Amino acid sequence: MTETPTEDGGAQPETEDPTESGRPSVLVPLAVLEGESLPNGTPELLASAHVVLLGYHVIPEQTAAEQAREQFGETAMSKLGEFADRLAAAGSDVETRLVFTHDEGTTVDRLIYEHDCLAVLVPNSTERVESVLVALRGTVGVGRNTRLVAGLFSESDVEVTLYHALNEGESIADGESFLNGVRADLVERGMAPDRIEVVVEDADAAVDAIAGHGESHDAVVMGETDPSVTTFVFGMPSEQVAERFLGPVLVVQRERPEE
Repeated sequence: MTETPTEDGGAQPETEDPTESGRPSVLVPLAVLEGESLPNGTPELLASAHVVLLGYHVIPEQTAAEQAREQFGETAMSKLGEFADRLAAAGSDVETRLVFTHDEGTTVDRLIYEHDCLAVLVPNSTERVESVLVALRGTVGVGRNTRLVAGLFSESDVEVTLYHALNEGESIADGESFLNGVRADLVERGMAPDRIEVVVEDADAAVDAIAGHGESHDAVVMGETDPSVTTFVFGMPSEQVAERFLGPVLVVQRERPEE
């Protein structure tokens, strides 16, 4: 694997441009020196993705990144290399980044934008990847959800359940019309219509409802609902769902604001 240096002092393998390959880019952050490893099922889940594998380690404010890198960089990169090999063996395009940071949230936020990642994985284990729950809140960013789902699963046998908890003043018919539009978009992107189920309900607590439905699926896809990517990934609804649901959660990110 050819490697080029990064500004963080880590390494990233040279890969094809994901925008040219059509693969959705997914950031997979792992606290690589804290014993966090690539969970079972992740390579199969991301077999059709362009994976940005981020190994990060939070260091004290008084510790320089260069000092930590010199002390721990070789060990961390060895672990990242093992994880990258597992992902690549399953079919993913993989690039690795190693970052020693004083703030993991800021690092994740920056890497999402630097690599134009469509989603971030909250990594939990799964025994298989046969069914996925896609929780959709509203029309904003739906196209990014369908790009991710079709990109990951259109060429597989994975069953997809589109789920929508009604908003205030919204009828069942409104919800079904919304999800049927999403379903049509997925079919247009190559997914078989008989592999897509539509579920609409009036739920008091959307996060609890998503987690409840997620128990009968192998993974959950949900959109970012908070303007702050960092806050969302580290403690907002995706983490709340992940705490209730033992499988992986893919959090689809908002489109990058125009500069």
